[in-house]
Amino acid sequence: MLIDSHVHLDDPRYDHDRDEVFRRAHVAGIEAFVTIGCDLATSRSAVALAQAHPPVFATIGVHPHESKEIVEDWYEAFRSLSQHPKVVAYGEIGLDYHYDHSPREVQRQRFREQIQLARELRLPLVIHTREAPEDTVTILREEGAADVGGVFHCFSGDAWLAKDALDLGFYLSFSGVLTFKNATMLREIAKTVPLDRILVETDAPYLTPVPHRGTRNEPAFVQHVARTLAETIGTGSQSFESIAHATVQNTKRLFKIP
Repeated sequence: MLIDSHVHLDDPRYDHDRDEVFRRAHVAGIEAFVTIGCDLATSRSAVALAQAHPPVFATIGVHPHESKEIVEDWYEAFRSLSQHPKVVAYGEIGLDYHYDHSPREVQRQRFREQIQLARELRLPLVIHTREAPEDTVTILREEGAADVGGVFHCFSGDAWLAKDALDLGFYLSFSGVLTFKNATMLREIAKTVPLDRILVETDAPYLTPVPHRGTRNEPAFVQHVARTLAETIGTGSQSFESIAHATVQNTKRLFKIP
């Protein structure tokens, strides 16, 4: 059994076959899903999906791309959403200096505000960081993010970022990127991460893993991430079973999933 620790199940690309997506995931041995909020609307959608489907859990928060859209009453709405029993984390939040869809200073301020809110709500953080490792780690430290912990989702940073994240008490989550032919450095980093600090995810519908690249990603494909992780840090079927067991237990521990 596996858990897809980061997926966007509300994405419109699933509107025509969402039930089939769940069925294929079940057949593939996926026992639970954490579907992610990226703004107020998708946070509400995530909570609604979690309420409708027992294996689904939800996060709430605002992605750095959308941080310029935040208005004051959003935070009250998130406080209200956080009371739902299926809400397990705050995020994905962070910094993205690759696209700069929101101005960097706005991203940094909203990132701080959302860490503060997550600490108030006692929710772990789901962190998105792209081309902003130093600012991300600095803000996490200054805002006391270690008090609630969390995960660097879709980890694709360097060894220094991995060390900083682990030193903060965070988990690292590996996605389909781990399966890419040119991800040699990432696989080397994965070998250095303690087994009790690793999660697996799809980030579906994005980042489809080998051997399905070029198609829409979906939670059933998280098995390919786990198998690549097993091949990277161990050998044989027993290693895959160990990886599956460890990542499930880690996900449940982080997100307090029963």
